[in-house]
Amino acid sequence: MKALFFLRHYNDIDHITPVISKWIDSGHTCDIVLIGNSRFRNDYRINFLKGLNGVRMAYIADVLSPVEFLKWFFQTLILIRSLRRPFIGPVMKTLEELYDAKRRESVWKSTAKRLLRRSFGESNEGVVVFDWIERNSSICVEWVKVVLSTARSMGLGTVSLPHGDSPHASQLIRRRELRLEPDTTFANAGIFEKVVVPNELCSVRFRPFMDNQKLAVLGSPRYCDEWLARLAKLMPPSPLTRSESQLKVVLFLRKSNFSTFWEEVGEVVRIVAGFPGVELVIKPHTRGGWQQSLTKDISLRRLPNVSVVGGDVHSIHLMNWADVIIDLATSVVFEAVKKKKPVLAADYLHAGRSALAEYIPEAELRCRDDVYKHMERFLSHGCDSFYTKEHHQRFLQEMIDVGGPDVLSRYVALLEAQVRPKASQNGTPPQNSPAKLAFA
Repeated sequence: MKALFFLRHYNDIDHITPVISKWIDSGHTCDIVLIGNSRFRNDYRINFLKGLNGVRMAYIADVLSPVEFLKWFFQTLILIRSLRRPFIGPVMKTLEELYDAKRRESVWKSTAKRLLRRSFGESNEGVVVFDWIERNSSICVEWVKVVLSTARSMGLGTVSLPHGDSPHASQLIRRRELRLEPDTTFANAGIFEKVVVPNELCSVRFRPFMDNQKLAVLGSPRYCDEWLARLAKLMPPSPLTRSESQLKVVLFLRKSNFSTFWEEVGEVVRIVAGFPGVELVIKPHTRGGWQQSLTKDISLRRLPNVSVVGGDVHSIHLMNWADVIIDLATSVVFEAVKKKKPVLAADYLHAGRSALAEYIPEAELRCRDDVYKHMERFLSHGCDSFYTKEHHQRFLQEMIDVGGPDVLSRYVALLEAQVRPKASQNGTPPQNSPAKLAFA
C-alpha cells in the first residue's frame, strides 16, 4: 500500500515519524514531501526516514517546477495568518484581494495534481496524510482543501494525524480568549475523512466541528513504548555534559501567545537558583521563544547557575540531563513522566489547568511555597518515589496508551482502512484485516 505524507515543522515531524516508521515496517511504501522550512532537511528524524527502504522523500520545491513553486509559495505567504501583523498585514490583505480565490485556484489545482500523480499515478488506492490543520497553520488551508478534494476525486483516502498532544485540561489558555465556546482554531479539521487524536482530552478540541465517526482516538505515537525504545537509538549525541551540581533542573516554557505570568516565572527562577548546588537550564519554546520577556531578562541571565539554551538543544537531551523538570503545560514532558522523572506542573504561572496537574495532583505547583518545599525535598531526600502509583498509571492509560500499548499498529490499521474505502463499502475484505480501532 502507498501513502503520501506531508511534513512541515518540528512538531509534526516529531509525532508522525513513528507512524511512518511503523507503516514501512508493515511492508508498505510512502512518499514524504517537506512543505515547511528547509532547515528540517537535516533533522535527525528526517535522516532516519530517508534511510528506510520504501521511503521516497523530497522538498516541495524539488517536486514542482521553479515557476510553479514560486507561485505556490507566494500564494501561501499572502494567506497564512502569521503574517497578518501591523505594517505588513495590510500589504498581505491587499495582495490577497488582488490575487483572489478564482485566480489562486489554478495554482492550487496544478500543484495538487502534480504531487498526487507523482505518488499514485492513475491508481485509486492510497492515502494522503497531513498533520492537524489549524487556523494558524504555517501552510495555506485553502491549498490543503484543494489537495484533499483532488485526492478524493482520485479515490484516495485522507487522514489528519496528531502533531502534538493536549497539555491543558482547560480551554481558555491564550491571550484574549474570554468566552468558553468551541475553539475555532480547529474548525478546519472536518475537511479530512479521518482525524486522529491521542486521547479523549485532545478529542474535545475537534468534536464541535465534525461527525464523531470521523474522529479516532488511538493513543500517542510519540510517547508509546515502542517508539521510545527506537528513538533512544536514533538520537544524536547530547551536547550537554553532567556537571558537579547536586540537583539539575530544566524549565520548559510555552509559546508567547499563551497567557503566562512572566514576572512570577522570573521569581520562580530566582527561588530555584537561590539553592546552593542547584543548576537551572531554561528552554524557550522552539517557535516564538525569542518573543518571551523572560529570555530577555539580563538579571536572570547573569545568575551563575542559570542558563538559557537555544533550539539546537533537543528537549530529550535536556530531560535526560535533568533530575527535575518544571513545566508550564507542554506535552514534551510526557516522556519524562513515563520514565517517572519528577515533573512539576507550574499551573500558577499560567492561565490554564494542565493535564499533568489534573491527572497527577502531587505534581502541581500552586504557589512559591510549593516551589521552595519541593527544591528542599529533592536536595535532602533525592528524586525517587515522587509519583503516586495510581495517579501515574491512570495518566499512562488515559493519555498515552489509550486502547492498549500497541499504539502504532492501530495507526497503521487506520491508514490501511482508508487506502481502500470503496472496497470496504462493497464488502470486499482487505488482504490484511486491520486490527480493532478505538474509534471515538
